[in-house]
Amino acid sequence: MTTLLQSLAIGAPEVVLGAGALALLMIGVFRGDSALRGLSWGAVILFALAALTIVDDTPDRQLAWNSLYVADALSAYLKILILVGATASVLLAVPYLERVKADRFEYPVLIVLSTLGMFVMVSANNLMALYIGLELMSLSAYVLAAFHRDDERSTEAGLKYFVLGALSSGLLLYGISLVYGFVGSTDFASIAAGLGAGADRNMGALIGLVFVLAGLAFKVSAVPFHMWTPDVYEGAPTPVAAFFASAPKVAAMGLFLRVALDAFSGMVADWRQIIVFMAIASMFLGAFGAIGQANIKRLLAYSSINNIGFVLIGLAAATAAGASAVLFYLAIYLVMTLGAFLCVLALADADGAPVEALDDLAGLGSSRPWLATALCIFMLSLAGLPPLFGFMAKLAVFNAAVDADLWPLAIMGVLASVVAAYYYLRIVKILFFDPPAGVVVAGHGGVAINTAMMAAAAIFCSPAGFLLLGPLSAAARQAASSLF
Repeated sequence: MTTLLQSLAIGAPEVVLGAGALALLMIGVFRGDSALRGLSWGAVILFALAALTIVDDTPDRQLAWNSLYVADALSAYLKILILVGATASVLLAVPYLERVKADRFEYPVLIVLSTLGMFVMVSANNLMALYIGLELMSLSAYVLAAFHRDDERSTEAGLKYFVLGALSSGLLLYGISLVYGFVGSTDFASIAAGLGAGADRNMGALIGLVFVLAGLAFKVSAVPFHMWTPDVYEGAPTPVAAFFASAPKVAAMGLFLRVALDAFSGMVADWRQIIVFMAIASMFLGAFGAIGQANIKRLLAYSSINNIGFVLIGLAAATAAGASAVLFYLAIYLVMTLGAFLCVLALADADGAPVEALDDLAGLGSSRPWLATALCIFMLSLAGLPPLFGFMAKLAVFNAAVDADLWPLAIMGVLASVVAAYYYLRIVKILFFDPPAGVVVAGHGGVAINTAMMAAAAIFCSPAGFLLLGPLSAAARQAASSLF
């Protein structure tokens, strides 16, 4: 049993973010919207302090808060990825928010609170801690989706996200109550012991597991709980959509790993069927759904659904190699998605209005060659074309599936990749081969957005970038070892 001081030390990242969020909120209340830039840098400093407290070079588990919280290599790995996504979403949003007249101080505060919720999620060692973290993240996300309150699309996105999010929370809570009722505990270790191999099948807990997985599937936009994603991504401000597509997806997928491979490790044969269905449905619906899209943010929404399908292939393997492949994929997916949204953030017409229609990007290769090249690199990487990083990520999950005798699932993944390549290559064609559109597209991201975008693109095509693959793969394997 840990003492209060020991728990505070183990949960130092959450303590830093919680106290920092309250301080930023108080500063914003007294100084008003003029404090947006200062608070954004304050949020970045908080993220840096939180990163410094995440020091865990071994896979040893440390429990805190009466075993509700766990700090291990898995949570450390996921928290670093979450901080990368959150930092990018805060820093790169300021020029956009000022341009669309939505520059209010609450933005960085909400990002910090949402990040705090994600930290609690990935360190949850109990179904109740899981729910608290997930709801803290979600409540902040609902407000962020409707942050541009003068825009009808943004308010509609916030409302849709809230209504469907409330439904998913209800499903999750119902599943948690069933698991507790039939197992007698909400602690992951106790659940795993009660549902261990060789025990009689607990049908009540199995039904509870289905509802828990349904609630988590909503957070990662897995089919059939994906319906909110295209509308919310299109309507939310672009930096918010970039945030939704990156950090929360990493946190929710990490939570998926911990719940499936830790709490319900004794029911692999049961939940694998659900994961396989979600993987196949997500891959193909994301691939076919994106083909007819005319808005690049909606297309990226379907792309995220498609990519979650590939990530779920690694989870379906239910092995250490599969979990490692999932974590490796998440890191590369984070950079690919943030890079693509950075390019969208830098697009604006002559009046400074955001440009989101695909047809308006025609001729960008001649007018803005560096911007078009960066977007091309991210699209080709998302398509999984070798030798870009996206190919390495897909290869890792396919290998894990084959090693687990799930080769039909790997074949389905390859076929889905071929279908998805069509709409990624279509964007490349529009950028470089279509005649220029009537809209004058200019770079309006500022130095920060353009520098970050080009740096991220360089990672995917430079020899120095490929030197990162070895350490990243080793870090993913170490993090996955926490579950086995």
